[in-house]
Parts: sequence; C-alpha cells; structure tokens
Amino acid sequence: MTNKRFKDLYLTEAVPKLKEHFGYKNNHQIPKLEKVILNMGVGEAVSNSKAIESAVRDLSLISGQKPCTTKAKKSIAAFKLREGMKIGCKVTLRGDRMYEFLERLVYTALPRIKDFRGFGKSLDGRGNLSFDGRGNLNFGIKEQTVFSEIKYDEANFINGMNVTIVTSAKNDDESKFLLSIFKFPFIS
Repeated sequence: MTNKRFKDLYLTEAVPKLKEHFGYKNNHQIPKLEKVILNMGVGEAVSNSKAIESAVRDLSLISGQKPCTTKAKKSIAAFKLREGMKIGCKVTLRGDRMYEFLERLVYTALPRIKDFRGFGKSLDGRGNLSFDGRGNLNFGIKEQTVFSEIKYDEANFINGMNVTIVTSAKNDDESKFLLSIFKFPFIS
C-alpha cells in the first residue's frame, strides 16, 4: 500500500490556499503537479559499459519503475562518442509514484545533502536551481547516494542526476507557492 500524504496534502491544503491566494474562480485553474522527470547522464558509459547498467539499477531503485536508456544523437570524436551509444537513462513519474518520490525527496534525500540549507532565490553560481518562467522547476543532485535506497558501499559509480518538476502553473510565482506548500526548502 502506498503512502498518500503528499496527494492528500494537495487536496486538503494546497487547493484551498492556492484558490484564496491567487483568487481562482474555477477549480481547473488551480495549478497542480503533472509529472517528475529524473535524468541521469553517464559520461563513463563511453569507456565502461557497466556504468550504464549501474545507473539504470540505481535510478530504478530511486524511482520505483524501470528507466529507459538515452542514446547519443550524433558522434563526437573528441569524446570518443558514437551515434546511438547509450549515454544515460531517464524516467518519468506520474500519479502516486510522483507524490511518493517527492515526499522521499523532501523529507529524506534533500536533508542528507552536505551543506544544503535550501533553494535560494537566485542561482548560486553552480546552477542548482532553475525555474523556466512557465512554472517548471529544474535542479541537480550531485550524488544519487543521498537517497536511502542506494547503499553507499554498493554504489559502483557515483552519478549526479537532474530532477525536473513539471506543474500546470502559468508562472514561477504560482509554482513556487505550490511547491512551498509541499515543504520544498526555499530560502526567502
């Protein structure tokens, strides 16, 4: 049985707060979470084919579903990369799996990141947080080992990953307000 705290939180708290704060007249105007996309690029896959297998295994443990591999679109001789070579993996989460992943991200993974104090208003030079202007949030995680499903001793390769949270919000303010209800650690 899956835990539905974040889904219930959306229905019981987020909907009324968003309706009051932004003055929506129709429930279909209220922004909602649509999907979460996890992407892991594996540069070591060019020289070591086991790196992509390790990344697929780790991403499937983190997400709860099997990721698909991504392939190079064109050859780049300087990187010894050939067209069609597997260079990463990605997975798209929707529905209950999305809410369950976001709950684990906010409550267990983000607090385990060393020296993490929250997401700032502006980029911090490393570019770890970015709203795209249409209500979607992108940020990077340097190591997949911050998730409790991945045992540090068993991780063959340390890979970073990109997390994209897609919302139906029309702008960044609506999206940030929605994500702050889900306890995303934004620094004011």
